[in-house]
Amino acid sequence: MQLLPIKEHLHENVDFTNRAECAENLQQCTDFYKRVGFHPPWICYFVQLEGQLVAGAAFKGKPLNRKVEIAYGVFEKFQNKGIGNRIAKALVQLALDNDPTLRITAQTLKEENYSVRILRKNNFVLIGTAIDEDEGEVWEWEYQKV
Repeated sequence: MQLLPIKEHLHENVDFTNRAECAENLQQCTDFYKRVGFHPPWICYFVQLEGQLVAGAAFKGKPLNRKVEIAYGVFEKFQNKGIGNRIAKALVQLALDNDPTLRITAQTLKEENYSVRILRKNNFVLIGTAIDEDEGEVWEWEYQKV
């Protein structure tokens, strides 16, 4: 599995611009960079597995107050194959490799779902609720180092 960086500007992402499965994520990420800045490795990625793009993954901005948030979404035809679990693990590892003192968080809808199971499998624990500008009140999770 490879994390392929999404570059700052749309025109720099020629490898992804003509791929239907990338269009929405690509636009969201370049728009996101305009709001929060472009600070590698704290950026968006496409996930490649066995030569296929299977998902999107991201850090929701650079670390603030020693905390960084991860996010990921597996493309529909690749769901329920353990890919989300591997992506969460890869994002945690990338964050810790860059700064082992970081608190790593994630947010989910307030319901038992696939994302919740992925986070639990990756040593995240529910620490409370937070307000997401798009989703409203969500559950907030934090990675517990083992």
